[in-house]
Parts: sequence; C-alpha cells; structure tokens
Amino acid sequence: MQVTRRGLLAGAAAGGGLVVAWWLTPRSYGTPLAAVSGEHIFGAWLKIASDGVVTVAVPQLEMGQGITTLLPQIVAYELGADWRQIAVEAAPVSGAYANIPLAKKWMALWDSSFAGFSAATDDLIATRFAQSRRFNATAAGTSLEAYERPCREAAAAARAMLAQEAASRWGVGWEECEVEEGFVKHGEKRASFGELAEAAAAYTPPDPPPLRPEPPREKPLPADVDGAPAFPRIDLPSKVDGSYRFAGDVRLPAMVFASIRHGPVGESELAGFDPKGAAGIKGLAGIVESKRWLAVAADTWWSAETALAAMKPRFKTAKPISSADIAARLDTFLTAGEAHVIAETGFGGEGLQRVDIGRRYEVEPAYAAPVESATATARYENGRLDLWIATQAPEQARLAAARAIGISTEDVALYPMPAGGSFDARLEHDHAIEIALIARELGRPVQLTWSRRDELVRARPRAPAWLLLGAQLAKNGDGAIDAMRIRIAAPPSALEFGKRLFGNLTPTAAIRETAAQPDPLACEGAVPPYQLPAVLVEHVPADIGLPVGRVRGNSYGPTIFAIESFIDEIAAKHKREPLSFRMSMLGGDVRLAACLQRAAQLAGWDGGADQSGQGIACARIGEGPEAARIACVATARQGEGGVRVIRLSAAVDIGRIVNHDIAKQQIEGGLVFGIGIALGNPLRLRGGVPEASGDSALGLPTLADCPEMRIEFLASEAPPADPGELGAVVAPPAIANALFSATGLRLRRLPLLSDGI
Repeated sequence: MQVTRRGLLAGAAAGGGLVVAWWLTPRSYGTPLAAVSGEHIFGAWLKIASDGVVTVAVPQLEMGQGITTLLPQIVAYELGADWRQIAVEAAPVSGAYANIPLAKKWMALWDSSFAGFSAATDDLIATRFAQSRRFNATAAGTSLEAYERPCREAAAAARAMLAQEAASRWGVGWEECEVEEGFVKHGEKRASFGELAEAAAAYTPPDPPPLRPEPPREKPLPADVDGAPAFPRIDLPSKVDGSYRFAGDVRLPAMVFASIRHGPVGESELAGFDPKGAAGIKGLAGIVESKRWLAVAADTWWSAETALAAMKPRFKTAKPISSADIAARLDTFLTAGEAHVIAETGFGGEGLQRVDIGRRYEVEPAYAAPVESATATARYENGRLDLWIATQAPEQARLAAARAIGISTEDVALYPMPAGGSFDARLEHDHAIEIALIARELGRPVQLTWSRRDELVRARPRAPAWLLLGAQLAKNGDGAIDAMRIRIAAPPSALEFGKRLFGNLTPTAAIRETAAQPDPLACEGAVPPYQLPAVLVEHVPADIGLPVGRVRGNSYGPTIFAIESFIDEIAAKHKREPLSFRMSMLGGDVRLAACLQRAAQLAGWDGGADQSGQGIACARIGEGPEAARIACVATARQGEGGVRVIRLSAAVDIGRIVNHDIAKQQIEGGLVFGIGIALGNPLRLRGGVPEASGDSALGLPTLADCPEMRIEFLASEAPPADPGELGAVVAPPAIANALFSATGLRLRRLPLLSDGI
C-alpha cells in the first residue's frame, strides 16, 4: 500500500487526530529582536529607546516598493508616535514573521498533498507551515494582507503598556490616557515614550490589544493634485545622497571581490579554461571552479572580471536553447498538445457550440533586469557562514546556502539587505549557493557580483505563452459574447519555480519533474472579469527547455494582454464602441466599471475611433473584495520618429489606501514597466546565450520615452490590495489597442514591435 502524507494525516485524524493536533498546535515565539544600550523591546515588532526613537522591524524585502515606509507607518499610526521618531531595521529570519497568506496561496508549490481538507484546515496548515519554516517571502502583493494586522496589534499593545506605566505614575486609569505624537497625555500631564519605555516594557501586554477604532487610511487625491505626503518615505533621503546601503555596499576586513561566468542555458558544464591567461593581472586572490561555473576573486571586482575574461572559460552544452526552438515548441503545443481544464464558469465548455471569431496571441519571455545585478557577501569561519544578501525568500536562501556547503541551517546567519529593484528576480537563490561555495573555498570574506551578461544568462524570465482565444457571439450580430474559450500553451512556471524554491532542485530537475503538469497559477488572469454566460480555460503544459520563473505581473501579463486585445478586436469587427462594449459585460463588477468610466474621463475618451490613437484596457488582479482593479487609456500620436505613446490615463481601485504617495509611485512604476514590456525588444537566445548582452539589448524606456501620466484612485471601503503589478499588466493591451486605433494595424505579439510594423 502506498502511504502519502495526506493519507497519514487523514488516518491519524480518524484514529484520534493526534498527529494533526500536534502539527497544527499554535506555536509561540520569543522575540527575535536584540536591544542595544538604551533600547527596550516591545514584542517582535518594535523597540523604543530612552531617547524616544521607535525602531520597527520589517520582515519584507525593500526593493523600491516602499515597504520600509508602509509597515512603520501602520505602527506609528496605531502606536501614536510622531513620524520623525520612527526608525527601521530588517527583521531577522523567524517564525514570528510568517507570511501566512502567501503560504496558503502557494500551497500547491510546497506540498499539494496537504491541501483540500477544508478551507479552515488549509488555513491551519498554511499557518503551521509558514511559522515552522520561517517563511516570510516578499511576493504576490501579500505584504499588507500578511502584516498590517500583526503590526497594528503589536503597536496597540505597546501603546497600552506605555499608557499603563504613565497611569501608574499619575494615579489614573490607563484607559483615560491619550497617546499621540510620541507622548502619553492625561489632562495637563504628559510623558514621552523615552521616559516611559524602560518601565513600560515590563508590563504584560493586554489581550486582545486595544486597536484604534479605524485602520490607517488616506483619502485619494484628484489626478492633477500633488499633495505633500503625510508619511514621507524613510528610505528616500539616504537613496538621494547615496548613503543607503545595498548588498554591494557591504565591506568586511580583508574582503576580496569575485566575478563569475555561467555557461549557456541548456545543461551546460565547464569544459575548461586557461589559468595562464590571468598572469600579470595584479591582486588575484583565487580561482573557484564548479561543475557549471567559474569564479575569480581579486582585490577589485574589475580585476576579477578582467582575469575571468582573459581565462576564456569554455562550456559544453547538452541542450542549447534558442528563441526559434522555443517558438516552434509553443506552436506545436498550442495546436496539438494535451489540454487540461483549469477553470470553467457558467456553462463552461458545454456553452461553446461554435467559434465565430478566433485569434492567436504570442507573448515572448520577459526578463526582470533589475538595476542591481545579483550580489552577495559572505564570510565562512569555523564552520559558520555569515551571509549579506538581498533576497525575497530569506529562509529558503539560507537553507540553500547551508546545503551547498554541508552545514546546518542554524550555522548560517543571514543579514537581509535591500535590493536595487527585483521584480521577483530575488526569489531565486543561485547567488546564495555560489557565494557560500566561493567563501568556503577561499577561506576569507568575499563579495560576489554578477555581470550584466550573467544576470541575463542566469535569469529566469516570465514564461512565454502562446494563447488561442475563441468566442461564440450572439446571433443578433451586435458582437455580444455568449461563450469564450481560452487555450494557453505555456510552461507550468509556478510549479517549476516552486520545485526550485522549496525543493532546492536544479533548473533542469525542476523542469523534468513538472513538464507535463497543469498549473493554475501559471494561468492566473485567464478568467475574464466580464460576466459571460460560459468560459472555458485550458492549459497546455509546454516543455520549452528554458527555465522560467516569476517577473512583475507574472501570468496576468500574457492573459490580460490577450483578453483585452481580443475584446477590442470583437468590438472593432462589430463596430461597437470599446468602452461601452466592456461596460455592457461588467454588471458583476461595478468597481471595475467605475474604473473604466473614470479612466475615460481622465483621458477625454473620444470613443476610440479610427485614427484617434486612443486605446482602452482594464484588469483585475486577485479574487473577491481583496482584488485590485485598474482601467487605463493609452493615447498614441504619429510623429517624426513614428508612433509614440504620449499619455497614459489610469483609474485605480485598491480598496482602502494606506499610503497614497507610495500607491501612486507603484502605479507609475508599473506603467513604465508595462511600456518596456510593450515597446521594448525581445531578448533573443541563440545557443543558450542572448544574441546581444546587457540591459541595452532590452530596449527599456528612458525618461524621454515616458509619457504624461494621469492617475487617480477611487475611494473604496474594500480591504487594501496591492497596486504593484496593476500598471505592468494593463499598459501593454492599452498601448496595443491605441496603436491599432492610430495605425489600423493589430499587433498580437508582445513585445509589440517584435517583428516590426
């Protein structure tokens, strides 16, 4: 008889549930924070010093999205602190900071056999997994969902403790005290946080914590109003003056710098190199040879890179990958591969009796290309590894580094560093493994930095997808959609990524284990937001040989591009105005309908008539009241250099807004990212390496390419949703529809200019 974890748990439950009860029993965690002289710890989230400084622990990677402002803002609001007294430190890896919503969302990636008992059981299992595995990854827009409540509760408890100490001094009830602007007050009496902190820290926190009646909230501003932020970004001044410290800024005594060369994609192995080529280059500190890469360390990174180039490492590649091969495989899978039903709504597949209009859309791999290439610093001494690294999944990076050099995870100290951008690239931990091996081999502190070439070669791009959309239309000829079928040929990218992140598998092994499996997370966004009588979504798992992963927008990018382009094509064919056509199908989502109406007003929508140069698109990311929504109108004009996008007008509903300024920055950044996806260059692979290396090959937008942006948020009482990916997924279809309006050409491949016009 085959014994599975699921069967074991179910059997144990039937026999008394002892295993389940033990495994799901809530665990308590001591505070992981350490206090320096004058600091006093209030739980796992904050410290208050005798000078009144409140230090907030942030367990999420700061990668430009402003999380080191957002979570401290929540603490400051609930605590009653003055924003000027707030400081930040990276939280250590601990089960106290478990990202439970993300663990639940990714349950199929870490162990699908645990899922499905019931919603309540899934919640318990996800909680226990996240806590026991110290899983606090930064991904999928879950930061607020995971950490707003714990931050509020910790701050409320600390506020009560400060009030209790003040009340005991004044002989009043602590509930009568007010806490604001860094002081506890009662009538004419007042005491600062610094005066009270030492004694207050000894109090037992009240249970439950006395939360303020209303959560933190900021009102949305009109699109053309720039108000001064109530909570300016904490990281901004140091980023402006250059004092902000990234992973590449770490300096240790006797440290050397390493560069590395990876082989082409496709099971490459190091075949040889010329060690004499580096003769004469000063400051060399060592050569580290691995099965799949070669690294050189020197007293400067440039010397190491120069020596590495002079040594001319050679690789043999078993299965070199080319872009032409990927396209051919996707074409074959789309037309002849085995399809798996991912989702059905309404009448599902039975509702589609014929196809009145069908279109095919192709989306190339999309690379994250963050400003800061992979960088890490390590020191290996006496069987212990100290690791300074920017990582979105710190415990998984720590575990991978420990396994690489054969030591216990508890012998790895990971110091989280911020990232100069990530777009999900730092969910991968290859450089953590490499720096651990290099540090052990050299026996001295070393900093590893990937070159731009190696960042692209080693990157795991967003999976390419070939999509076939078909619709059955109403017989009255007005283009109304009776049924829609969406067939997606794409790698099972989420499952593949999960095998690397949680299973520590190599890219090749991860592809091999998941190649034929359907993957709902690789098809997110494929169920349209429109109220249609019948929808069928099918996934054709495609083995393309190229390791793929997560990049901003993830699968929502290809699916929303295809759906919003397809809706526009149906409207154009039946001479329906694109906005009203969409509105007629949004009876089930009035919030998205409101976004469409407001975006049209912001843009001065003229109906998207021929040659108007206006294109419209909308998107919904997530499900239920927590879903984020956006509508965007792109305006394109003919100019001397061809057609240019001159304006993007967007209306956004992200529920309750915690920080308006940061939310707007996220939408603006996402729109620029989407412009790069829409109008940039595809990265062509030949023999497993990019035909042109360096970020310039991607044709990313410059400041001169960025159009005017008008962004407005809609007031909402819904729970807060993440704005980070909205702009990235809505801009490409809006731009594609605008280019069609301006030129009459329908571009169905991303990037839009992949094959020219």
